[in-house]
Amino acid sequence: MAAESNGGADMESLTQPLLRSQRSSVINSTSQVAMVGANVCPIESLDYEIAENDFFKQDWRARGKVQILQYMFMKWLLSFLIGVIVSLIGFFNNLAVENIAGIKFVVTSNMMLAKRYSAAFLVFGISNFVLTLFPAVITSYVSPAAAGSGIPEVKAYLNGVDAPGIFSLQTLVVKIFGSISAVASSLFIGKAGPMVHTGACIASLLGQGGSKRYRLTWKWLRYFKNDRDRRDLITSGSAAGIAAAFRAPVGGLLFALEEMASWWRSALIWRAFFTTAVVAIILRALIDFCLSGKCGLFGKGGLIMYDVTSTDVMYHLSDVPPVLILGFVGGLLGAFYNFLLAKVLRLYSLINEKGAINKILLACWISIFTSCLLFGLPWLASCKACPADAGEACPTIGRSGNYKKFQCSYGEYNDLASLIFNTNDDAIKNLFSKDTDSEFQWSSLIIFFLTCFFLSIVSYGVIVPAGLFVPVIVTGASYGRLVGMLMGSHSNLNHGLFAVLGAASFLGGTMRTTVSLCIILLELTNNLLLLPLMMVVLLISKTVADAFNENIYDIIMKAKGFPYLENHAEPYMRQLTVGDVVTGPLQTLNGIEKVGNIVYMLRNTRHNGFPVVDEPPMSVSPVLFGLILRAHLIELLKGRAFSPTPEYMDSDMLGQFSANDFAKKGSGHGDSIEDIEFSEEELAMYVDLHPFTNASPYTVVETMSLAKALVLFREVGLRHVLVIPKLSGRSPVVGILTRHDFMPEHILNLHPSLLRSRWKRLRFQFPSIFKLF
Repeated sequence: MAAESNGGADMESLTQPLLRSQRSSVINSTSQVAMVGANVCPIESLDYEIAENDFFKQDWRARGKVQILQYMFMKWLLSFLIGVIVSLIGFFNNLAVENIAGIKFVVTSNMMLAKRYSAAFLVFGISNFVLTLFPAVITSYVSPAAAGSGIPEVKAYLNGVDAPGIFSLQTLVVKIFGSISAVASSLFIGKAGPMVHTGACIASLLGQGGSKRYRLTWKWLRYFKNDRDRRDLITSGSAAGIAAAFRAPVGGLLFALEEMASWWRSALIWRAFFTTAVVAIILRALIDFCLSGKCGLFGKGGLIMYDVTSTDVMYHLSDVPPVLILGFVGGLLGAFYNFLLAKVLRLYSLINEKGAINKILLACWISIFTSCLLFGLPWLASCKACPADAGEACPTIGRSGNYKKFQCSYGEYNDLASLIFNTNDDAIKNLFSKDTDSEFQWSSLIIFFLTCFFLSIVSYGVIVPAGLFVPVIVTGASYGRLVGMLMGSHSNLNHGLFAVLGAASFLGGTMRTTVSLCIILLELTNNLLLLPLMMVVLLISKTVADAFNENIYDIIMKAKGFPYLENHAEPYMRQLTVGDVVTGPLQTLNGIEKVGNIVYMLRNTRHNGFPVVDEPPMSVSPVLFGLILRAHLIELLKGRAFSPTPEYMDSDMLGQFSANDFAKKGSGHGDSIEDIEFSEEELAMYVDLHPFTNASPYTVVETMSLAKALVLFREVGLRHVLVIPKLSGRSPVVGILTRHDFMPEHILNLHPSLLRSRWKRLRFQFPSIFKLF
């Protein structure tokens, strides 16, 4: 477990005097490990603060016009490459899913035509089982971090939480191929979430500067070896992922802005917009390529998604009440969906803790259950006669379409099979289609809605790459169709448009975003006339659902244990000062420190940052010089720039290092103090820490309110904040704040009276919610 700077075991001081905080000796272990995939992993915070030490200044002053132009050129080049690679992977994913699932459905349908129902079920069930087993195995044994959608992990990273392995090459490969296989297996999961994670992985790998292990490095990429630039690249990658999944460049940009990123700059918006524009252009070219019939039997699905263009949409005030009801009910359903999903994920975590075999068995059982349900439910639906004015062949044989024959006679179709015996993309297309008001029956839509609602909940937590976007859209669309049928001739909106609004309401109730979802759906449906109604639905559904619980990604992040910092402070934080939550013991270093003391401290604590204090005779009185990171100390010890006497480092020793030596390492494991061996003679020598110490760290006085410190910490994107005393004559630093000190669990554990008062206040304000849950 990798803690930040205010946890760790108490140890005897080797440097006299070695400062100790007089604060509470309670060790802050809150949220310092998290569930990544199904593994418990150590987490650290990212450091967006620029370390202003001598080497930073040396590197910055050494940059000429050529280096600055290289840096600017590489920013735009990497943005372009992210757009190109993500769009190609998105195209490959869609093509693979459509063809694999399409072949499976055609073979099954052909057996149904021959009335070989048992053989058809075996082919359907075994193919789904194999397609589920493959991603479950590779995810469990190769990269557990690839499980799930990946959006909570990316969102936590962009908030400053660094979980190991979430952007590795293994995770990327498993995410791509595991997502294709899992989505094609008829599990009620989507590929949009995994595309966000895929885009973030590509951005992270491009910005790491290559691999030193395999000697694949590019000198120009050395400028991106810091958390700040990698954060910007990953933000662009997440925007490109949504843009590639839904062919929605503006929606992808807004989703990254509204839901994913915690920090934005105008320059980043411009580069992310450029990235999503590249995605849109390449996807448009690939769509034209597929329209020519060169992408296989089912190549026209997926990318060419839900064009429900309708230039004659007319609505009046009489259409507003059902839209308001859609939004209200969508908010209630979304909150209930999030509640159930949280319970299921908690249950699955207990199963996943028992080992990889149990994770794989769980996925296999869900696959068998899903196959039995999907194959059996269409038998409950009655056959309908093919409409005389059908826009396509009825019944549909040998391809995807609106009119699946299943067990019906010629000239008839099974409307429930038209939804179930298709990919989720094709089911959404069928629900969104216009001029099909009489295509579906009440009973079929109710069965399909309940199936989607509960299967998407039980399918998400299995150990495969899985997204929630598409299942939520298809569930909301079926519910919207039901409302459209209920309204009948009392509304000017056709059932396909009610399905679009139903999808928007359910998305707003679960995801809780408004602007980005509105634009994504408008780009999907190519129908700008729906904008006012879509805005109303999203606003109402989000408002209603927010009264009950948080959005689905925040719930998953909390379940995984990520210490996510919200953009607002809790009211009780204004009653506390910084000094009320700082815990000890605090470990500090002298400006010129003995090597043995540093080695001992690194080996016996888990701190990632240490205050550096100058004491007499280096100064008249103890003075805080700055903060040095564990990674920088390890790099300094590796260089062995030691001196036999406690003296300042000369220029010859400084010449052994460069600013690049102290740059951020890649996604692989960094150097460990246990990997470095020292002789007894070296341990007795000294090292000057001044040139390597951040001499201008952020500091707050111990009487500052905790709420104000949280605003500073989050807005600036800090990893450590030093707490200095209010009165002079005391130690120059009394503690260190990290993101773990702002976690409610830690604060309420230190001050349980706040928990009691907070609980009473919530029960008084929201009594109905406590009765419901």
